[in-house]
Amino acid sequence: MLSIIQAAGWPIWPLIICSILALALIVERFAALKTSRVAPPTLLDEAIAVSSRGLPAPAVVNQLAHNSALGEVLASGLRVLLSNPRADEAELRAAMEGAGRAVAHRLEKYLNALATIASAAPLLGLLGTVIGMIEIFGAQAGSGAAGGGMGSSNPVLLAHGISTALYNTAFGLIVAIPSLIFWRYFRGRVDAYLLQMELASEQFLRHLLRRNAH
Repeated sequence: MLSIIQAAGWPIWPLIICSILALALIVERFAALKTSRVAPPTLLDEAIAVSSRGLPAPAVVNQLAHNSALGEVLASGLRVLLSNPRADEAELRAAMEGAGRAVAHRLEKYLNALATIASAAPLLGLLGTVIGMIEIFGAQAGSGAAGGGMGSSNPVLLAHGISTALYNTAFGLIVAIPSLIFWRYFRGRVDAYLLQMELASEQFLRHLLRRNAH
């Protein structure tokens, strides 16, 4: 591996940095987007069951908010009722939508950075390719001047320029392709979570309104 890095030259170092960042972002997003941390399957039913018997205590609401991202949205509606038991639909909806926007922002964290790496890596590889080609033509020009004509070339410098070009092109694609795949995967996962939380929030809002009407 070290020999490949040496053969590719300095243009490969930005790609190595991008690969390390991409790997760190992918691991972080896998941990952050676990179902148990975003939208546990039974949480909505549990929240409805608890609030059906009466408004839960603030400690219980805080525990719900810290349970998951969905719990934070549901807890925002309960907090409105704790502060104002006669709150109307507009107040409840505004509170839950505000919490939902904050949660959505957190779920989308680092996705733009991963998309940027997926877009920039091929360009960095292309930059290395161009630099390699420049070295090739520079070697030919230098050899031509030394040898009295442009037809001759230095095989060592020529091979180094070609390896620089090809290694950087390949490494740029190696970084970009997995980054793009994981970005699309996380983007779809976040969209699915947001839809799930929107539907659950609407159901919980209707439950709170029915409960408040009695």
